[in-house]
Amino acid sequence: MTIKGIDDRSGRRLKGVLILHGFTANLDSVRELFEPLGQTGLEVSAPLLRGHGQASPEHLRGVTWQDWLEDAEQAMSALAGSDGRLIVIGHSMGSLLALHLAARYPDLIDSLVLATPPIRLYSPLAPGRPWHFMANLISMLVPRWDLRPCFADLHNSIIPQNYRWAPTRSIISLFDLVTATLPVMIDVRAPVLVIHGRRESIVMPESAELVMQAISTPSGQKSVLWFEKTDHQIFCDCERLRSVDAVREFVVGRVASSGALQA
Repeated sequence: MTIKGIDDRSGRRLKGVLILHGFTANLDSVRELFEPLGQTGLEVSAPLLRGHGQASPEHLRGVTWQDWLEDAEQAMSALAGSDGRLIVIGHSMGSLLALHLAARYPDLIDSLVLATPPIRLYSPLAPGRPWHFMANLISMLVPRWDLRPCFADLHNSIIPQNYRWAPTRSIISLFDLVTATLPVMIDVRAPVLVIHGRRESIVMPESAELVMQAISTPSGQKSVLWFEKTDHQIFCDCERLRSVDAVREFVVGRVASSGALQA
């Protein structure tokens, strides 16, 4: 994708926040971020990625990770315009897309918040796991895969209406995105905050450290914030207030830093 009107970074102002949701999710999974981030003075955009948020997961059939990245790029271009830079917040799959944007468009991306980046998944079929070599074969034999809600405390959570199953081929494309993200992380130099739960049931905690080791962001500009209770839906689960506050604090800090630089 070619982005028109891209000048060097010094001519751009911090303009907005781009929020990217996760696989099989919808905007409900990140909605708690909208109002607090809107109060920072930045524009907030949260695109619904292709195949998501529909009446049935059948809409995911035939959709690939390249489609999701294209959707993210288009939303980035529309929000940044000809003179803007963006903070990108990605949850799960959205954090992988955020890493690609930062690697491809360093002049447009000011910084990243990566919530539970799925570099290493608990699924034995995922990349880097013992049965990954079987994933494509299983996708030919099993057309759909049931998904379960992942919350540490169902009674103290906001339950988004995410898909309860997905076409297995779509899951394979998510795995392909994980694999495609690994070599591009070295090109990420923007400030990064990773937020992750130690008791995650979908993404291994080691994913946070793998990101920290792989990106080229200076050590003083990258950090991990750990959560002790929450499961995968970090912006909807029992520690959602703390996670949202952490994101808002990061964004406010970037606004302050940007203002100082532009003064």
